[in-house]
Amino acid sequence: MNIFLWVLQVLLALHTIMGAVWKFSHSAEQTMPSLKAIPTSLWQTLGGLELVIALCLILPAFYKPLVVLVPIAAICIAIEMLLFCGLHIASGDNSYHAIVYWLVVAAICAFIAYGRLVLRPL
Repeated sequence: MNIFLWVLQVLLALHTIMGAVWKFSHSAEQTMPSLKAIPTSLWQTLGGLELVIALCLILPAFYKPLVVLVPIAAICIAIEMLLFCGLHIASGDNSYHAIVYWLVVAAICAFIAYGRLVLRPL
């Protein structure tokens, strides 16, 4: 289980880094028209936070006392994904493929947090 959780953490960290780079190079509206309510400054701040969160997912591999950061980082990403779902629904957009994607990412984050807190702490 520990190896599986580490694989998920590394994949989530890579996913989050790619999302952060995307946020620095594209506006929220270019990403998804339903996210146009997010101001550019907040969008780029989310990108910076995502880089920090990605580090929090990986750092415990090198320094064990930082293990508490993994579930916190996973929960932060899950909250971000759920907020994107809420914005998408509030925009009135009828396409739900983005919501499914965000919910899958949030579920993976929830599993990582649960796994590190309950199933197999580092």
